[in-house]
Amino acid sequence: MKISYLLSTALCAVSAAIATPADACTGITLTAKDGSRVLARTIEWGGSILKSEYVIVPRGYVQQSFTPTGTDGLKFTAKYGYVGLSTELKEFVVEGLNEAGLSAGLFYFPGYGEYEKYDQSKKASTLADLQLVSWMLASFGSVEEVVAALPTVHVTGIHPDASTAHWRVGDTSGRQIVIEITNGVPHIYENTLGVLTNSPGFEWHLTNLNNYVNLYPGGAAPKNMNGVNVAAFGAGSGFLGIPGDVTPPSRFIRAAFYQTTAPQYATGRETVLQSFHILNNFDIPIGIEHAADEIPEGLPSATQWTTATDITARTIYYRTAWNGTLRGIDLKSIDFTKTKYQAHPLDERAEEPVQMLKIR
Repeated sequence: MKISYLLSTALCAVSAAIATPADACTGITLTAKDGSRVLARTIEWGGSILKSEYVIVPRGYVQQSFTPTGTDGLKFTAKYGYVGLSTELKEFVVEGLNEAGLSAGLFYFPGYGEYEKYDQSKKASTLADLQLVSWMLASFGSVEEVVAALPTVHVTGIHPDASTAHWRVGDTSGRQIVIEITNGVPHIYENTLGVLTNSPGFEWHLTNLNNYVNLYPGGAAPKNMNGVNVAAFGAGSGFLGIPGDVTPPSRFIRAAFYQTTAPQYATGRETVLQSFHILNNFDIPIGIEHAADEIPEGLPSATQWTTATDITARTIYYRTAWNGTLRGIDLKSIDFTKTKYQAHPLDERAEEPVQMLKIR
């Protein structure tokens, strides 16, 4: 079965987007005093609008993975209902949460990942990288189950020009892992830090943290140097030297320090709101990643949407570049045995709502 014109066009759009400089994602993890666990992240694409939707998938829903030759890959049935956010096609869920409390997300990993070469004789167990999140959310209730099942599938790309990805997976126990596929082999890394960005590999980012061991919250104490008083110009001098650019290594450092120095709030709801405030620092404005004559039209920000997932409360929240209002979906309010499969645009209108105040 050959790939249809519609699918081929969509894949080309995905590939073109991934090839732009703004294929950035930043993920953090916070825990409330009441034990609520919140996994939050941004997703960036600076070349075009992602046509993102939120997708509701009921129990028993059957999906079949795309392959380089068509819709003839792994077929899987949803054991768990889930809610996901997709890009380009509703089948390409890149962030989501299932009713068992498993959270999974795709983060781009250009230049460092390498999937298995596609073997058509193994198509029945072949899974497209852009559908790995859907398979995990539909099939498993814990990180342990994901790790056990991963060797049974063959993950591959479906377009030769597309970037590779790596994945963050977490559950209600607090365990979180990063999955990276290099030389065709999946590697599992325990992510106790809870931070993830993009390339290079996760272990490299952890090592790079050592370069910033001098950073600390608060202010540097004044010093006297041979009669000259030396003092900080303002607050936050303990973080002087933290990288401020938008490259993945720099974002990883900032995310790690902002996350670990943040106050711990009492509840999951407060922690969700806190996560959005932290991720405000990672919005990538249009213009800084493009040459002056190559700036795309119609995008207010390369950060097209941001999510925060309270896996304890089974709720996923999002905001977009076009609407900063937080919107939430409570999975506990959905009857996944009765609801229909459905997909809806993240925004009804691509325009930031403004509330005008009446002054009397």
